Amino acid sequence: MKRILIAVIVIAAVGAGTFYFKRQASADPTTYLYVPVTRGDIESTVSATGNLSAVDSVQVGTQVSGRIDALFADFNAHVHKGELLARIDTTLLRLSLDRAVANEAQGRADLKQKQFALDQTKRLLATNAATQTDYETAMAGYAMSQANLKSDSVALAEARQNMAYAYVYSPIDGIVIKRSVDVGQTVAASFSAPELYLIAGDLTHMQIVASVDESDIGEIHDGQDVDFTVEAYPNRVYHGKVRQVRLQSTTVDNVVNYPVVVSVDNPDGTLLPGMTATVNFRVADAKNVLKVPTGALRFQPTAAMIAELRAEFAGRGDSGRARNGNGAGGSAAARGTRGGFGGGFGGGRGGRGGQRPPDVGMLWYQKDGKLAVARVHTGLSDGQYTEVSGPDLKEGMQIIAAVTGGSMASGSPQNPFSGPQRGRGGFRGGF
Repeated sequence: MKRILIAVIVIAAVGAGTFYFKRQASADPTTYLYVPVTRGDIESTVSATGNLSAVDSVQVGTQVSGRIDALFADFNAHVHKGELLARIDTTLLRLSLDRAVANEAQGRADLKQKQFALDQTKRLLATNAATQTDYETAMAGYAMSQANLKSDSVALAEARQNMAYAYVYSPIDGIVIKRSVDVGQTVAASFSAPELYLIAGDLTHMQIVASVDESDIGEIHDGQDVDFTVEAYPNRVYHGKVRQVRLQSTTVDNVVNYPVVVSVDNPDGTLLPGMTATVNFRVADAKNVLKVPTGALRFQPTAAMIAELRAEFAGRGDSGRARNGNGAGGSAAARGTRGGFGGGFGGGRGGRGGQRPPDVGMLWYQKDGKLAVARVHTGLSDGQYTEVSGPDLKEGMQIIAAVTGGSMASGSPQNPFSGPQRGRGGFRGGF
């Protein structure tokens, strides 16, 4: 009797639970988040970062040591080739020049005296009043005096050139973007020329040296179109062209990168040297195609959705199609939603902006109030949108991107806004 009573209680509890959950399910219908199939253009890009710089820039230094006596150009000054920029104190240089002048004059006088002695000895030798040894000695003295005068002349030219080096002139037309010294500062040019100024050439034509990952460098070539933005003007897109793919690689964190030089026009002067540019190299494009948000292709259906689709096919008596529906759902579930809606954008070691997803995908939608699956072929992707084609697709069609509520969402992480539940790298629900 006791066992019968326990069985009755269990059956009653199960029935009450079933009734409760059915009531909850009917009171809380499943809701979905939809995204439309649209028509437009898709552009695949390779992303990288780099810094803007002048095409031509010159470090202006000094070849003599001394104290900065005067500066004639400051930051942002426009200068012309041959314009005086700075002057080094010439006190010691003037003394060296005067000494060289005196030495050179002394050398000339000594050479004149040695010339006279040689001529005298030559005349005396003709009358046997001098020996051959006397003549050879006079000749040697004259030759040595000539060598000393040449050395003094070289020293004089050097002193004059050092005096000229005290005056620093601009080597090009351009703008001063850096001044490294102040008046009164002492510079030493013992081993290398100290930098006084950095002058950039024509800033209406600039360049970006971008670092591109080795996995993407094969898609970069000379003359390729480039779009880029800078943080100073985030809503403005600038344009350029690849001028050179350099062969000198660098390795950072075990990633091999290659420098790519991009030529840029800057007619309005909004681009400044040193700005960080986010560069997108245009790799491929597709015009006027059907496209869906990439997350819709990564949507993972719930078990309840798969069961509903299977039941619908079974109700039609088409077990084969039911298996296909089950397989479609399983395939979609196997793919998951790696990264969620737009997941993977900017992914890859080189910041690849456009990746090709698998060639075949599944899109879930509702037709006449019932779930349906469309098998599609995928094409180009820019990370946010992916090109799709298939017989069941048409522009404006509403595709399921996530389950946002209801019985189908209960017990599964289909609502991305409910918490930090993630699949492989992103929300299973798509966004």
